[in-house]
Amino acid sequence: MFATNLAAIAALTSCVAGPSRRYLATNPASRGSSLARLSLHYPPKSIGRPALVRPASTSSDSSEPPIKRSLWRRPPFIFLVLTLTGVTLYYTYEPFRHTALAMKRCSVFGIAVVASVIDYKWTLNSAYYTPEEMFDAYSRCHKRSALRVLEALQRNGGIYIKLGQHVSSVRLLPTEWTGTMRPLQDQCPSTPIEEVEALFLADTGRTLNQLFTSFDPEPVGVASLAQVHMAVDRETGRKVAVKIQHPHLEEFAAVDIKTTMFAMDWVKALFPNFEFSWLGEEMQENLPLEMDFSHEAGNARRAIEDFKMEKQTTLYIPRVLWANRRSMVMEYIEGARVDDLPFLAKHGIDRNRVSQELSRIFSQMVYLKGFFHADPHPGNLLIRPAPKGSRSPYNFEIVLLDHGLYFDLDDDLRVNYARLWLTLVAPNSKETRRERRKYAKLVGNVGDDMYPLFESVITGRAGLAGSWDSEDEVAQAKKKRPGSMMDLFPASEEEMERMRRAIVSREGLISDLFHLLRSMPRRLLMVLKLNDLTRNLDQALCTTHGETRIFIIVARYCGLAVWQSELSAFHERWKTSGLSLSLVGSLVESWARYHVVWNGLWFAEVAMDCRAGAVRVFRWVSNLSRGLESANQAAAGIMTG
Repeated sequence: MFATNLAAIAALTSCVAGPSRRYLATNPASRGSSLARLSLHYPPKSIGRPALVRPASTSSDSSEPPIKRSLWRRPPFIFLVLTLTGVTLYYTYEPFRHTALAMKRCSVFGIAVVASVIDYKWTLNSAYYTPEEMFDAYSRCHKRSALRVLEALQRNGGIYIKLGQHVSSVRLLPTEWTGTMRPLQDQCPSTPIEEVEALFLADTGRTLNQLFTSFDPEPVGVASLAQVHMAVDRETGRKVAVKIQHPHLEEFAAVDIKTTMFAMDWVKALFPNFEFSWLGEEMQENLPLEMDFSHEAGNARRAIEDFKMEKQTTLYIPRVLWANRRSMVMEYIEGARVDDLPFLAKHGIDRNRVSQELSRIFSQMVYLKGFFHADPHPGNLLIRPAPKGSRSPYNFEIVLLDHGLYFDLDDDLRVNYARLWLTLVAPNSKETRRERRKYAKLVGNVGDDMYPLFESVITGRAGLAGSWDSEDEVAQAKKKRPGSMMDLFPASEEEMERMRRAIVSREGLISDLFHLLRSMPRRLLMVLKLNDLTRNLDQALCTTHGETRIFIIVARYCGLAVWQSELSAFHERWKTSGLSLSLVGSLVESWARYHVVWNGLWFAEVAMDCRAGAVRVFRWVSNLSRGLESANQAAAGIMTG
């Protein structure tokens, strides 16, 4: 369905040759002798017929002079005029310039999409002798197409970078796509300081020098939509972070979004099973909000308010001093990326604890607050030693940045998804499997036929016992698969490879995957994206506490969310129906279930932390023969060999 490479098309078109030419001889000498022989058979031109000679024209000659083409009709002159006109309009007429740049951006992205469509059409329609050959061909096609699209996104920048960041965070997509797009999380082009100054003046009516005693022209951070500079506030003398939107982002935002939507609709028309419109719809809805920094400032203030009553928390959110649509000033925080292992080792920060606190923070946002940050990639998270007066119970704080993308969860979705999580960590049984499918239906409208795939999306694994199998095969499956998320062991490379091959080789699985993404509520899709990001952070931190450690934290907060919901329902029923023995009995039962979950999982946390400590000690001892520095690096996760 896709041609192997767009270059192949160019190669085919270049094969069109001109008319064939025949030569009299193969070398000049032989050609000369041949001409000599030919001259023997043909008399010279002066013999026989006289040569035609055009008589010289005189003033008295009545013949008309040759017709000369006007200067303005000559092709070089026409080209020159069009070029000068285009250049003049480009620099003097804004609508023309906007249209020209928009067409260029559309063509860059469109060529990459068309080439990838041809590549996929060819690859998917080809015949293969073995499944391994088919899988390898699909994998190479994924990689080629991802590289084409990556180059187009980087050339266009702005919203296209944001699109690539979204693709990189969807773990359901092939690893060739997510891995290729991952550099877009950190590698974004910066805007020259002259354009930054012009935008700031246009938005605020004041220059940078009027508001700041110093302003670092080199940005300390560059994202897809904006960049951040360090400055010193003229009034207070304190360091501040100045976030300024890329100047040309707003100019092309509407065109870029429409182009993206058109490209995805076109792909859907050619490949009905490849449904990406949900991604375009999500961008169309949320990008205008992300581009409004006053909206981001409101999200930051609400998140601060949500955690204000927490006596202990490692979360810190920088305070916004002021914001308008394209500029924002907030307090400046010094720190390092949350996955900077040398920085953690230098300041004696436990990387296991950092991962656990990340899981704890986002679990509180999702399951207790119902208002969560939906883009916590490493570029949006800083780590710093806990300052004096910090509420952190440990020696570090996690600084959360970039509050443009937040989502609300209604109570039904929030609590039912928490109940689903609790069934996934519960021991496997027929009743547990029935409960899992029940809550999957409630939160995601997921039927029994789609449930196994939905479970794999949540767990990131091939599926728990009984999910893909019929009831009479469950007993046999228990011997091969874990019964709950508590039984999960670290995923082997063999298992991950088997999952990737199943996606491309199992008939109908790709179609089911995209159908699941299309039918799932957008809020739930963002929660799953958040789960993937926190799981990736745990891996980036090279933790030693085991894969299920962060799942346990999530499950504890799910238990707390369910208990709070049932307690609220108890009060409502008390107000409407009065107090009864059965009502009190249901409350006691809910309280007991909550404490069994909360305290039982606490013991599991302690056991896993002890094991993690033992692993670190073992790594330190194992590398001590290489020197003390090597042993310390191995224990800190910097050196894994």
